[in-house]
Amino acid sequence: MSEEPACGGADAVERHKRLAAEEAATLVRPGMRVGLGHGSTACHAVEVLAGRYERGELPGLTCAVASAETASQARGLGLPVRSLAQMGGLDLTIDGADEVDPALNLVKGGGGALLREKVLAQMSERLVIVCHRQKLVERLGSSFDLPVEVLPFALAPVRGHIRRDLGLESRLRRDERGIPALTEQGNMLLDLACGPIDDPRALHRALKEMAGLVEHGLFLGLATDVLAAGEDGVEHMQPS
Repeated sequence: MSEEPACGGADAVERHKRLAAEEAATLVRPGMRVGLGHGSTACHAVEVLAGRYERGELPGLTCAVASAETASQARGLGLPVRSLAQMGGLDLTIDGADEVDPALNLVKGGGGALLREKVLAQMSERLVIVCHRQKLVERLGSSFDLPVEVLPFALAPVRGHIRRDLGLESRLRRDERGIPALTEQGNMLLDLACGPIDDPRALHRALKEMAGLVEHGLFLGLATDVLAAGEDGVEHMQPS
């Protein structure tokens, strides 16, 4: 998995992601409704926002979160977490990504929270992606398998459709004990070995037509900002 479920150590990649998270946090203003994703990138963003909130820089801030783990961290650091029903909409969401193409389309879901992350993304006025520069690719699927979330009841037929209709092999994601990994919705995760994807929108449509496939990790046309960090600083990219 790429979007790790907890903050990483003090290696170069984590330091760079932290710098990008700090820049993303500067986009948050008092009174904003902010979405927070899942994984190590979101972990950094939560810490930075909590520091600003504690210092009194963000009065009226409210947060929605993509996972129970992010909720626990945010509440533990004193951030006000609300339900989506209470929020109504989001001004901005900060999240990570497994791949980012030149049009700022994304592959997400390495941490298993792709459904909830996509819900936050679609209800946000602005989706700010924080990543290391190594996540930038020419074509989605070049370096990361495509995650999909599937109802357990439909696992066998969905895998059959994926193999027969798309010509793709799928791997059932398992935890460290070898047990199938479940999302917070109780669904299973498949990782599709797509290779470089020629037409992400065509693949999006094909996957959406499969009954029992709950969601996929293609985030197309959703990112408004990508903050990609590297040795020479943070590059701020926006759709052209």
